[in-house]
Amino acid sequence: MRALFFCTALCLHIAAAAANSVTLHGRLEQGGIVFGTVSPGTSLKLDGRAVSVSEAGRFVFGMDRDAKSSATLVARYSDGLETTQVISVAPRDWQIERVDGLPQNTVTPNPETVKRIRNEGGMIVAARNRTESLPFFETGFLQPAQGRISGVFGSQRILNGQPRSPHSGLDIAAPTGTPIVATADGIVSLVHDGMVLTGKTVMIDHGFGLDSVYIHMSDISVEQGQRVRQGDPIGAIGMTGRTNGPHLHFGISWYGAKLDPQTVMAALPAGQNILQ
Repeated sequence: MRALFFCTALCLHIAAAAANSVTLHGRLEQGGIVFGTVSPGTSLKLDGRAVSVSEAGRFVFGMDRDAKSSATLVARYSDGLETTQVISVAPRDWQIERVDGLPQNTVTPNPETVKRIRNEGGMIVAARNRTESLPFFETGFLQPAQGRISGVFGSQRILNGQPRSPHSGLDIAAPTGTPIVATADGIVSLVHDGMVLTGKTVMIDHGFGLDSVYIHMSDISVEQGQRVRQGDPIGAIGMTGRTNGPHLHFGISWYGAKLDPQTVMAALPAGQNILQ
């Protein structure tokens, strides 16, 4: 009888341990996207930041371009059990270009322009901090425009010895007027007709902290607050803002973490809902 009781308790413990587990998929690397499942009712935190979990137990998070070599994922299950998992984050090599001898006024803008750039950057940050509670991103992600890849994520220029911000997206070069579509389902979270650096700009909130941004557009065909579906037209390629040729700068982020769009599209491709 005692042996039977011990076996029953052990089996229940094993079953609970199996239910209380975190599965991870995707790309555990700088600029990568990670998704997975936990038992419903579980709460997650990545390095102290809350990770949204759907009613079915699905979640997603991202690794910044400059993410450290490891991250800590804490899971608190509905039965009160808490587990901590240290995740290794693979480093990546980035393209670095040094350009010297430029006129200094082209490297450092005037104070008024700097102020405006900061104000407009604040609008983008505010849009990223507001996130939808629906997992629109489960449609997967597709390339929002057709054209030549003219710039890749993570590359960086050093101008006159001053490091500039790393390139935070994917550049797609194509003639002005080339259609741009929504990379995934979502809610249009920001529309701006003319930022200093980015020109005509659109952001889409895909839920759970994931956003996409489209900049240098020649035309915008959506409104802030509008629900869009993957593949819906949102505007056209242009050369507004600070750019030297018509192209789309396409970016994806998880809250403040900048993700590699090519990695995201490869890990969560459109038409293959691998989160189900």
